[in-house]
Amino acid sequence: MAITRLTDLITVFESKWTFGDVKFGYESDVNEDHDTKYPLMLIQPPSSIIPEIYNGREEYEFEINFYNLYSQAAQSVVTLQKRWDNLQDMSMEWFDMVLKNYQDSNVEAYLNDESLEIERVKEVANDRLVQIKMTFTMSAFTKCFRPVSIYPSNYSDLVIWLRADSGATFDIPTQRVSAWADQSGKNNNVLESTVTKRPLRYGYDGANDKAYIKFDGTDDQLVSPTNSPISATGFTAFFVAKQHTADAGVQRLFSYSDGSTAAIVLGALNNKFYANVSDTGTGSAFVNTGVSTAGYAIVRMEWRNTGVLQMGLNGEVGSTHDISGWEAATKFNEDIFYVGRNAKLDVAELIVYNRVLADIEWAEVNSYLNTKFKIY
Repeated sequence: MAITRLTDLITVFESKWTFGDVKFGYESDVNEDHDTKYPLMLIQPPSSIIPEIYNGREEYEFEINFYNLYSQAAQSVVTLQKRWDNLQDMSMEWFDMVLKNYQDSNVEAYLNDESLEIERVKEVANDRLVQIKMTFTMSAFTKCFRPVSIYPSNYSDLVIWLRADSGATFDIPTQRVSAWADQSGKNNNVLESTVTKRPLRYGYDGANDKAYIKFDGTDDQLVSPTNSPISATGFTAFFVAKQHTADAGVQRLFSYSDGSTAAIVLGALNNKFYANVSDTGTGSAFVNTGVSTAGYAIVRMEWRNTGVLQMGLNGEVGSTHDISGWEAATKFNEDIFYVGRNAKLDVAELIVYNRVLADIEWAEVNSYLNTKFKIY
């Protein structure tokens, strides 16, 4: 069943108005810059209720205003009722096209019976306009409230879950993040005591207008006070991030080193998202996966202790690197881990499991991330 949210409805509303300008806002916004192309459709932010939460429906009460010019000079040429009739014809054609859009049985949106009202108003706003005020209730499937949604915590061995929209402790004036609380339930939090090394947290303007944490690529970092929770059996990691540079240096979003040769790096290198794993013997595996610096990506990295590293982008299986002679007993929990060290990245989410996920599991975690961030 297709999910229709307010953004989806407004997108359809705007696309079906082909007669002049369209605006999402309030009546006080009408032609405030004196550059409107009439006829104008103004979609006011609706109120809504969810009358039956287990059916997942939301009833939006819309007021749509349609405006056209009616200057004093026009009164001798056209009657007021004729101007209203023509404006109403356009508004009804628009409404018919909107409803036709939702004839698809896979899309759950429809007009509530007997909810449409029309009012005619004259000499409004800055331009002495004629106006048709249309109010109606649109019922749309928005979200099922039964507990069927998939979250990273649905699956076992989740050991790190850092979300920019949750658990960040930051200074409001400067936006600097001093701590980022782990949401996995394992208390693998990260923090930074030096003010100048703290990244910045923004509550909007990220992927799908969500929150993100911005690392400057110079000295920003967050550090775990406890050892990395990854053992020798393999692991799976996901992150959602955007690059800001094609710097040849390694951008370490998530990193670990035991001080010798065992290491993990997840991040970016040479304008590509990047993963590298090294053992305590002779082996090192790395994979790059390309992406434009223009936007966010969902990156999945999977490591098997047989020496197989796989990395995929935006739901794809991705590329694989297999190294012979890997030291299978290598552990990645002998020291602390870092988040954002030398990383010039905007980061929305980081998820790590202390095992290799089954195909259906990682596909559903990818689905969770894409439903949230609308990346692909």
